Amino acid sequence: MRSIVPLLLFAATFTLAFGLTMPLMNVSKLYFFEENPSLLGIIQSLWRDGDQLLAIIVALFSVILPITKLGVAQMAIMQIAPSTRKWHQSIGVLSKWSMLDVLLVALVIFGAKTSGLATAIAQPGLWFFTISAILSAVATHFIVHKDAG
Repeated sequence: MRSIVPLLLFAATFTLAFGLTMPLMNVSKLYFFEENPSLLGIIQSLWRDGDQLLAIIVALFSVILPITKLGVAQMAIMQIAPSTRKWHQSIGVLSKWSMLDVLLVALVIFGAKTSGLATAIAQPGLWFFTISAILSAVATHFIVHKDAG
């Protein structure tokens, strides 16, 4: 199982990049107007429209936290630091928040669907983002439990 962890982390990083940049959803308004925002586009739009606090929260939990988790997991498997135990403990803390990013994106889509003014359909970016979260959760599970065992 140890040799699969680097592959899982690589795939999680690759799919996260797609998840952040590809359209998350197709939003149709009044049958005439369509938007295909990416997660980074949504954050930028929130910031531009004056919702800086919400933009920061979405960026923190949907961009910074997943990237940090993947980086810490990479450091743990590469054993760069003299004490990899601290890396493993950090992974444990970050893993507690790992699916919040997917929940946050799902809430954005739910909000668009239930507003009544628009229809929202999931696009590939959402699937890549979700796959990344799952792959990183599996990889970090193997890292943490290898350390415990």
